Amino acid sequence: MRAVVQRVTSSKVTVNGEVVGSIERGFNVLLGISKDDGEEDIKYIKDKIINLRVFQDENDKMNLSLKDVGGELLIISQFTLYGDCRKGRRPNFMAALGGNEAEILYNKFLEEIKKEGIKVEAGIFGADMKVSIENDGPVTLILESKKDF
Repeated sequence: MRAVVQRVTSSKVTVNGEVVGSIERGFNVLLGISKDDGEEDIKYIKDKIINLRVFQDENDKMNLSLKDVGGELLIISQFTLYGDCRKGRRPNFMAALGGNEAEILYNKFLEEIKKEGIKVEAGIFGADMKVSIENDGPVTLILESKKDF
């Protein structure tokens, strides 16, 4: 599982001109799911996201987590995070999990995050989405559940 985590002051996602998810201070998360992912990957990425200490404390140090600051999450499925661009000019998406299986894991991930008591908004799986991000910092991190990243 791969996640691009962006600290934001606000973020929203629209589908067909309609806002389907919107947050204030927190993280915009682009989530990619590979063919090798399962429950362990969900738990690992979930724990990393909610406990990343990248929000400023009273001394202006990145020392507080999403939970510490009462932050919100906007989670968007993004199979293109598993696009392999090392050969040729067209990305190879063979490592990405697709279709119904990916949607099941994506929804499990959303359920697990919601259990943490954090406000969670989401895009629509498989839809053509437009994402607006007001990146804070900017702070952007890449998380990977597999060690070979």
